[in-house]
Amino acid sequence: MTHAPVTVRFAPSPTGYLHIGNARPALYNWLFALKAGGQFILRLDDTDRERSKEEYAEAIRRDLGWLGIAPHRFERQSLRTEAYDAAVVRLKAAGRLYACYETAEELDRKRKRQQARGLPPVYDRAGLRLTEADREKLEAEGRKPHWRFKLDESVGHVTWDDLVRGPQTVDIASLSDPVLVREDGTYLYTLPSVVDDADMGVTHIIRGDDHVTNTGVQLQLFEALGAAAPVFGHHNTLTTATGEGLSKRSGALSLGSLREAGYEPMAVSSLAVLIGTSAPVEPVVDLPTLAGMVDLSMVSKAPAKFDPADLDGLNAKLLHAKPYAEIAGRLAALGVEGGEEFWNAVRGNLVRLKDAVDWWQVVTGPVAPHVAADVDEAAFIGTAATLLPEGTLDGQSWKLWTDAVKAATGRKGRALFMPLRQALTGLDHGPELAALLPLIGRDGAVARLQAVAAPAG
Repeated sequence: MTHAPVTVRFAPSPTGYLHIGNARPALYNWLFALKAGGQFILRLDDTDRERSKEEYAEAIRRDLGWLGIAPHRFERQSLRTEAYDAAVVRLKAAGRLYACYETAEELDRKRKRQQARGLPPVYDRAGLRLTEADREKLEAEGRKPHWRFKLDESVGHVTWDDLVRGPQTVDIASLSDPVLVREDGTYLYTLPSVVDDADMGVTHIIRGDDHVTNTGVQLQLFEALGAAAPVFGHHNTLTTATGEGLSKRSGALSLGSLREAGYEPMAVSSLAVLIGTSAPVEPVVDLPTLAGMVDLSMVSKAPAKFDPADLDGLNAKLLHAKPYAEIAGRLAALGVEGGEEFWNAVRGNLVRLKDAVDWWQVVTGPVAPHVAADVDEAAFIGTAATLLPEGTLDGQSWKLWTDAVKAATGRKGRALFMPLRQALTGLDHGPELAALLPLIGRDGAVARLQAVAAPAG
């Protein structure tokens, strides 16, 4: 028996910018396909003509590309209306799609009456009891029908083995027959999604656990359309650090904002994928490595909180480990020179790559002017300037220099090193001066030292 190749899909609506919560299912699907040597479909759910915008569609593709996701296939639901129309014809012919005429207000009153009687707010299937004369009368009043999918309650329960949550059961009697077609003839999410998954050969649907209750309906719809049902996996969703839900409309933690803030895509991907799992949250160098680490069964069932502050640590670790050859082009694009010597000197102090610009400014100057604390410190700096080794400075120059200054002034420890750091860099922290001093150069160092010592003269 041959098995269909693994095919997954990510189906966002182009009604806003992708945020970190959207990146989670996109990455899980991409990593699942990568591990299995399968296919990844990017399918835009763009049937909402009013809210869907091309700028969002372009941003989705750009953001996925930044994460390293390169879809094997691209689809738009707005171009597949004929396929959905054909499915409606089939469902009507099979008696699985029926017309209903209640307004939203009437349905709300029904639900409230049921709840008042202690009954579940499930649709009463009044539409199925309408005669042809009833329908003609309602339409003569100007009402247009919406169409519901008739669930098969005879099966009692729908079950599936979830890739994340294990065996799952949905009681069909607890569900209302879902509306598939609105009064204006447009389709709700469920029908296009199932038709597309069937037509495109999707074998695995990996999505957030906010879709669990939809699965029972969708499994019945696959069956009604004569299509094999995919395997489902429902991972936990991400919230903000304070436990709030993420929204494309609010723009919270959008991938574009994280990119512009200077985070490495693998820092974002590592945190988005590993948070809320049994695996340690650590920076992973690339997506193939991450794919080898991920097993959906290790995903927790509880929501996972995404704290952007955690990104800083992951981002820093990734940068600290990057060899110069991998980063040279990006440094050049930032206007940072200095080559491998500069990179090795400063990378341990970077949180984001753009921080290298600040350290390049420290090397090339000008730096924030340092004012000596008192006459003694100014004199100390002046003495240090006269003791700086002659010629080209190298990795040994800092020790030779500070040993000479210590012998001449009697200063040691913080009293020796801090004034020199402040005079040379304008800061009280930073990379090892043994590495920075040769980059600053002898002339630059002398000029900075003399500027601090000048008031003493």
